Amino acid sequence: MTGDITLLGYGLATLGPAIAVGMIFAAYLNGVARQPEAAPMLRPFTIVGFAAAEALAILGFVLFFIA
Repeated sequence: MTGDITLLGYGLATLGPAIAVGMIFAAYLNGVARQPEAAPMLRPFTIVGFAAAEALAILGFVLFFIA
């Protein structure tokens, strides 16, 4: 029974990083569409934000197996 609850908890926990990744790339595309010359300056911030959001998802996945 507790395995089902933790599995449900992990599934709900992945919604946050998934929404964050979508918002990060939407903001990047919006910025590049408005100022195409700013793309090289925006790209590193986008990659760092993506990595941080994905790290949260991976951390939740690891904690699922530890608990």
